[in-house]
Amino acid sequence: MRIQMGLAAILLIVAAPAFAEERDYCPARPGLGTPACTISPGRVSVEMGLADWSLDQDSSQRTDTVLIGDTLVRIGLTDTIEAQIGWTPYGHVRTRDKLAGTVDSAGATGDAMLGFKLNLHHPDGSGLSAAIQPFVTIPIGRSPLGAGDWGAGVVAPVDYALTDTLSLQFTPEVDAAVDQDGSGRHFAASGTVGLGVALSKKLSATVEFQALRDADPSGKTWQALESTSLAWMPRGNLQFDIGEGAGLNHDAPDVELYVGVSRRF
Repeated sequence: MRIQMGLAAILLIVAAPAFAEERDYCPARPGLGTPACTISPGRVSVEMGLADWSLDQDSSQRTDTVLIGDTLVRIGLTDTIEAQIGWTPYGHVRTRDKLAGTVDSAGATGDAMLGFKLNLHHPDGSGLSAAIQPFVTIPIGRSPLGAGDWGAGVVAPVDYALTDTLSLQFTPEVDAAVDQDGSGRHFAASGTVGLGVALSKKLSATVEFQALRDADPSGKTWQALESTSLAWMPRGNLQFDIGEGAGLNHDAPDVELYVGVSRRF
């Protein structure tokens, strides 16, 4: 009898992660903000921007940036903690001087990001969900994508489900951002407010607004941006997304378009 009871206890312990795996999939993309939910223990989420194009121009120059395969890997460690690894394998930056008529272009890899997310309330993202997410950036990339030095920051996302179809999202962030000259760090902070709408069981939309303050020694800037994105989840472990972003003031990039995919294993 004792042996049988011991075997039953072992089976319950082994089976425990399987119950956690039934948590609904909540990818971190698309959009500007970050969800407060975490990946179930023992599960891995691979979230990739298949293509991302952004445009930033003024009266003197135009810069087009294309990112391919921008990837975030999230690994569920416990019921409330996930590890995160991010990297951009390739990007291409093209800058045209409108006055001189010259064009500079370069392709490179981006820096790596290492971090973790600790959920403080409702790791499945239901009801009121909150988390804290510290991270560091490792300068393994090359110019013009690589920052040239290490950086760090912390994100503290909060989600609140208003109804079965509407949810509010707030994502504050503070960073020790790398200086524009690639040496040293400065203070930067942003706040993102979003409204998520479940259009159907498989399709959802998110509208967001972000304000960002960057105190780079070369010149302090305020950026205001808006974003609209759609996410389609044909299966419980697979999501496709598409979205756009636009700058609302002079300091912000003009426009961004992207498409991506997320898969849970």
